[in-house]
Amino acid sequence: MNRQTQAAVLLLIGVALLHGALSDLYLRYVKEGLRPLLLAAGTLLVVTALATAWYEWRRARREERGTGTGTGTGTGTGDGDGTGDGDGTGDGDGDGTGDGDGTRGHAHRESRVSWLLVLPLFALVLVAPPALGSYSATHTGTALQQPYGYAELPAGDPVPIGLVDYAGRAFYGHGRSLEGRSVRLTGFVAVTPSGTPYLVRMALNCCAADAQPVKIGLTGNIPPVLQPNAWLEVTGRYTARRTRDPVNDGPIPFLRVTAARPVPTPRDPYDETWNN
Repeated sequence: MNRQTQAAVLLLIGVALLHGALSDLYLRYVKEGLRPLLLAAGTLLVVTALATAWYEWRRARREERGTGTGTGTGTGTGDGDGTGDGDGTGDGDGDGTGDGDGTRGHAHRESRVSWLLVLPLFALVLVAPPALGSYSATHTGTALQQPYGYAELPAGDPVPIGLVDYAGRAFYGHGRSLEGRSVRLTGFVAVTPSGTPYLVRMALNCCAADAQPVKIGLTGNIPPVLQPNAWLEVTGRYTARRTRDPVNDGPIPFLRVTAARPVPTPRDPYDETWNN
């Protein structure tokens, strides 16, 4: 791959990063807090690509001005100043040799196969993968971890609370901070092979590659039809019921549902709040 091709690939990668960071596309891959780093990386790649292309253009112009052309059919020897003593003239390169027909050897053309490297970039921009959903949730054990402490819940009823936060308060806090409070959670539906409905959020530390589910079981006034991967806003109250995840024996608390309604997929489908 020559320098021009390298510059083009760098430019495309930089533009793809900037496109993802300036839209919500990057939330399918990394946590929201990494947006400034993506913008910086994309900008750096674009600047590097443009600088590389400028340098190569300047170098090509210098070579073009320094290259002599000659006519004739014979061969000659150069004396360092680009003239030959045969019946043709050649271009001297300072080492005493020249081509009598006034032409230089052509550089080999780069393989076009290298341009296949840009195909994943177009896939990244044009075909964004969906966020991890119910299949991953039912085949991966819950990642609920014991928190160091709990912030005081804000006033209001019902109080909006993160699913991971509720799960930690319900299991490790034994629901003490939830007593007498109505809470509102958002998550997607996952149904176990035995028919138990879960409300799930995928929690992540850095990127989608390390995302793991945190699950709460649903009981009470559950909608009669639950579609896996459908997003629900659920209102309910704490219940002492709990179970263990059959995948990794992790803790799964329950919520007694009083109302539920379908909602669109949120802008950021991942929950970044780890209970640690």
